[in-house]
Amino acid sequence: MRINLGLLVLTLAWVPAWAIQPGPSSAPQQGTEQWLQLQSSGQVASRNPQATTAIEHEAAMRRWLESYTLKIPQWYRDEDSGKIGK
Repeated sequence: MRINLGLLVLTLAWVPAWAIQPGPSSAPQQGTEQWLQLQSSGQVASRNPQATTAIEHEAAMRRWLESYTLKIPQWYRDEDSGKIGK
């Protein structure tokens, strides 16, 4: 079945965009959005700089790099759920 590209473009241009109305729809969502806005604005950021030591930074980077060596199985079985192992 061949679709005429021009007809498809005209059809899609005619269809109005169905977007979610702005603003939260529930109290939990509103709370989440408020936290995200506070985080991104930096209005309530700590006045104390929170730096890591060289040792902490090195350990975090090592853990991050080692995470790439873990083999991701092609398939997961239901009986493997909740088990941790390499």
